[in-house]
Amino acid sequence: MKPILLPLMAAAGVAGAIISTPPPPLTAKWEKHQLSRYFWAEGACVADVNSDGKPDVISGPYWFEGPDFKSTHTIYPSAKSFEIEGEKIPGFEGELSKKNAYSDNFLSYSGDFNADGRPDYLVIGFPGKETFWYENPGPSDEMWVRHTAHAVTDNESPMLADIDGDGQQDLLCMSNGTIGYATFDPKKPGEIWNWKAITPVDKKSYQRFSHGIGHGDINGDGLTDILEAKGWWEQPADWDGKAPWKRHDAEFGTKGGAQMFGYDVNADGRTDVISSLDAHGFGLCWFEQNEDGTWIRHLLTDTPDEKGSTGVAFSQPHAIDLADIDGNGTLDIVTGKRFWAHGPNGDPEPNEPAVLYAFLLDRKDGQASYRAEIIDDSSGVGCQVMATDVNGDKKPDIIVGNKKGCFVHLQK
Repeated sequence: MKPILLPLMAAAGVAGAIISTPPPPLTAKWEKHQLSRYFWAEGACVADVNSDGKPDVISGPYWFEGPDFKSTHTIYPSAKSFEIEGEKIPGFEGELSKKNAYSDNFLSYSGDFNADGRPDYLVIGFPGKETFWYENPGPSDEMWVRHTAHAVTDNESPMLADIDGDGQQDLLCMSNGTIGYATFDPKKPGEIWNWKAITPVDKKSYQRFSHGIGHGDINGDGLTDILEAKGWWEQPADWDGKAPWKRHDAEFGTKGGAQMFGYDVNADGRTDVISSLDAHGFGLCWFEQNEDGTWIRHLLTDTPDEKGSTGVAFSQPHAIDLADIDGNGTLDIVTGKRFWAHGPNGDPEPNEPAVLYAFLLDRKDGQASYRAEIIDDSSGVGCQVMATDVNGDKKPDIIVGNKKGCFVHLQK
């Protein structure tokens, strides 16, 4: 069924203006497991927490023990739960936040931050607040010790990525009006991470609720550059750690989207950019880099003003990850609808199905195209979605944490 386009009404935010495509029937390719039905976090990650050789899932204050994820272990005592449907969580005695409140855990990552051989847990909290890492205590049920990694983490799509090329993951984000990354020293795990700003201060453009940030080698010089919604910043070959990187203007988003990635989509030897246009609106794109450094926009999903190539439309594409979902050697796009980003009455179409999609990349005769594959229609994404192998069958699975709970989608 083709979407109904109502550009003027939808652009004005008029109630009832629907452009979302009714999701197609689910396929038998994916098997959904709901680990929790409570809202603790807008993200989730995977790590072998107990070193038994089986991946576990971490989301909010808990880790779920693989391979069946039925045993739940507490990482830190949560001060409050985040109520969605007015029901209290069994056994929870802390403060119950107001209905439909925001979480204090926006994104989740794992890494060995103290070099003891055990995966620790990084929690990127509410925008503008601290990022903490929790120290894995090993074979015990003790609470994990909390350390402050970064005092002010701005932007709604921070991520871990190796920006400086030292083989160690860095925290890519905005902070105090700048874009940059924070590095840690595993020999001094208790210290605040070292912030490296790569832009001048611009507190209007780079603030806590900014959208869209990412990385990739855009100019092919072997160094990782940094992406934002309005352009990219070129990493110098010999950076002194202080001077701003060179800025290149480009329109990669209308209001700014989710996580952004540099990837050679059409295999022409030039790095392209994958991004959503508006995290709280519509539009998933890839931007083809021309030989002269200009860009051609390829719209994959419908917006109120323009049809995309896949015929799919959904709002609030607030999280993106890349993985080779279909095993053909190319990286595909995993994204979907963030469920109730601003509650049941905020943003366009908040109560349409919380879809989760893979956009599968095909290359033929020097051309690239994407086809949409539905994964689920009742989980969506949070501020984060992660594609990684959870069950050890060498096929990427999908992990989601959001206001509907925590989910693992196994690829069969």
